Amino acid sequence: MVELVAETEASGSLELAAAARLPAAAVLDRLGVQASGLGGSEAAERLRRFGPNVLLTHRVTAWGVLGRQVKNPLLILLVLAAAVSGLTGDPTDAAIITVIVGLSVGLGFVNEYRSELAVAALHANIRHQALVMRDGVQRRIDVRDLVPGDLVSLGIGDLVPADVRLVETVRLECDEAVLTGESIPSAKSAKPIERSDSEVDLACCAFMGTIVHQGSAQGVVVATGSETAFGRIAVGLGAPPTLTAFQVGLQDFSKLLVWVAGILTAFIFAVNVIFDRPVVDALLFSLAIAIGITPQLLPAIVSVSLSSGSRALARRKVLVKRLVTIEDLGNIQVLFTDKTGTLTQGAISFDRSLDPAGRPSVDPLRLGLVCNEATLTSRGPVGGNLLDQALWTAPDVAAVLDRPDGPGSYARLGILPFDHDRQMVTVTAATPDGGAVLVTKGAPEVVLARCSHVAPEAGAVLERLFGDGARVIAVATRDAASGAGPTPDDEHGLELAGFLTFRDPAKEDAGASIAQLAALGIEVKVITGDNGAVAARICRDIGLTLRGVVNGTDVAALSDDALSKAIPDTTVFARVSPEQKARIIKVARRLGEDVAFLGDGVNDAVALHSADVGISVESATDVAKDAADIVLLEKSLGVLADGVKEGRRIFANTMKYVLMATSSNFGNMFSAAGASLFLSFLPMLPSQILLNNLLYDFGQLAIPTDRVDPETVARPATWDIAFVRRFMTVFGPVSSIFDFGIFYVLLVILNAGHAEFRTGWFVESLATQTLVVFVIRTRRVPFFHSRPSAAMLITPTAMAALGAIVTFTPLAPALGFSALPVAFFLILVAMVIAYLVLVEVTKSRFYAREKGRSVRPKTSHEERLRRRIRRRTGRFIRHEIAHLR
Repeated sequence: MVELVAETEASGSLELAAAARLPAAAVLDRLGVQASGLGGSEAAERLRRFGPNVLLTHRVTAWGVLGRQVKNPLLILLVLAAAVSGLTGDPTDAAIITVIVGLSVGLGFVNEYRSELAVAALHANIRHQALVMRDGVQRRIDVRDLVPGDLVSLGIGDLVPADVRLVETVRLECDEAVLTGESIPSAKSAKPIERSDSEVDLACCAFMGTIVHQGSAQGVVVATGSETAFGRIAVGLGAPPTLTAFQVGLQDFSKLLVWVAGILTAFIFAVNVIFDRPVVDALLFSLAIAIGITPQLLPAIVSVSLSSGSRALARRKVLVKRLVTIEDLGNIQVLFTDKTGTLTQGAISFDRSLDPAGRPSVDPLRLGLVCNEATLTSRGPVGGNLLDQALWTAPDVAAVLDRPDGPGSYARLGILPFDHDRQMVTVTAATPDGGAVLVTKGAPEVVLARCSHVAPEAGAVLERLFGDGARVIAVATRDAASGAGPTPDDEHGLELAGFLTFRDPAKEDAGASIAQLAALGIEVKVITGDNGAVAARICRDIGLTLRGVVNGTDVAALSDDALSKAIPDTTVFARVSPEQKARIIKVARRLGEDVAFLGDGVNDAVALHSADVGISVESATDVAKDAADIVLLEKSLGVLADGVKEGRRIFANTMKYVLMATSSNFGNMFSAAGASLFLSFLPMLPSQILLNNLLYDFGQLAIPTDRVDPETVARPATWDIAFVRRFMTVFGPVSSIFDFGIFYVLLVILNAGHAEFRTGWFVESLATQTLVVFVIRTRRVPFFHSRPSAAMLITPTAMAALGAIVTFTPLAPALGFSALPVAFFLILVAMVIAYLVLVEVTKSRFYAREKGRSVRPKTSHEERLRRRIRRRTGRFIRHEIAHLR
């Protein structure tokens, strides 16, 4: 015992291993906590001392964002080459290059840093709560505010919020796979242990990040935040988040351009060296060209698009836990959703208490209050599920409580909590007359199967209630063999006491939401633990076409191949277990479509993991929110439809930048390579190339604000690098045609010198690069049938004009520019108009040919599975508990 005392630190602090070897009462004493819990002032002092109960494995820092901006090896090589150039004779040009590079880096830094701060602010909106005893009253508080010494209650489906020494347990089992890798839940008790071979092998403790698989418990918090076993792993885990399909697409596109840029840059450098041009000048020119084609602003454009989209989604009550999942949200084709709160109002109210013959009777309500996992407090019912809480708010509850044989006259002796396998909760209680009774409450089909005898009229009553769309709970009793706590073996030989019915009417806007999703090409299917007749009635009420109902027993009897054939013709999957939900989702994904699942309960967590996009709600269990990719602040399919449209809009605008980069930058590479073959001088100075690229990048920052055509958001879209490659090989040469045209004008018609030539190409190149976005941004006829946003209209046009104006400013000589005649600008206007018209004609023919190709390339099931595994690995540690961005 002396050794244990030595392990105890200052008041309020205790090592978990030491606490595991102490009796529960001694742990409470060492932590300085009474049965009434901590007082408010003491909790505040401990919060100040120990810090918030969070894991901060990643922070938004300016230096971190800046480091990502300057990590480009081409950029570093260019600055070094500019420094060599400055030291060997051209300090002015070297200084200009350095300034322009600094402005480019600053542009990307400002946008990405603001985006990360916005995401961090949005992440703070996703909260978890714990049921805690404070000042003698149970209340729910944010898990961030938990401190050592807090008394917490744990129930089925809860995510354990800290390292806890258990004080009382009722058949408690915890899923500790996140810590141990073991798939079998670990049984827990409140008894102290003598020794342990591992710091996470403590049977009387529950660990942060693990899940209550079965039963219930009360415990005292011993460690929080990074001091927990989970926290030590998370803090030591430095691996970056895994990549989504959206990020993989971005990487593939960047690799494509870098590969092309590498080949052409090497060719341009070799040509210039062969023609006896200065090596340093040739290197600077080649590097500047390479930086011009590499999608240097792509991370900033994507960050701006996603962060602005995330803010727009937040205004629509949709929170994304990781920005890149916005694109996945836009790809949804099939949505599996639960029924309660999504298709229905979610405001479950008690309706009637009926005897087995369907006559009004107070007994089922009275017994239902005895067998209830919710506790009535001054603030209302706490704990339990919605049905348990609804019983305490029933209109007749006051009269029932005042009866001599009311719930208060029963002394609970033990409880067997609800679990999703049994679908029941059972208590043993001492009766007012000194006897003992066992009371069971649960799914009617399950309870009736445990009864020794059921009158025929009871079955008819139940079918009638289901047909009316009522949610029904059956209540049954029998004499208890002893005063001990019940076991599953005791749940037999029951006598049916009657039924409790509840109402949860359909949402008024559910039908309109279903129509919205249908217009987006999304098919809605209902997957529920409720009765099939009830779910079918709700579907009919909201106008959802009912093509078939399959029950959990049918699912169990079907092979995966048979289930895959049944899914397209089924609208409702009823009375399914958590494992069956996940199996249905997995099999549905094998059909080659992107599948989303919307759920909010602990029994939905596995299915949320299995879906391409897991969607939960703010009021969901912690486990469901942790398993989800998207959290809805309002449980509504209409809100989800808005999120899908926003996801597709963001992806469409990102693709506009991608197509811009391929049509203009790739063409410039060809033009630079061609010019190097016949010119005796560099066609553009490195500083001019970088300035051109900087102004071009500024012009594209308006893309995230642009409007998107309705037909674009009406269908899912995904990365197709083959399409991007085809686009590049068609539109890149079109851009080069006009570059060579301006070369002819400058050299033959205007007899331009070196400075005039470079100035002319700079102005023409910037004008065609920036203005072509008006044609490429839509498949429609621009301006007439598709109008850009105001920012999209003004910004690129202003950058093109600024490029021309700068050649007349006092900066022009330093930048190597020379004044151009008015005739050049007249010719330029005509050429730009001709260029945009040719691009429009080419665009029409290009997309006409594309219609003959597959609209949406299918990804193999194996590849989709690999991506899912990569995406989900380490989710709890890396993203949700640690709140990573």
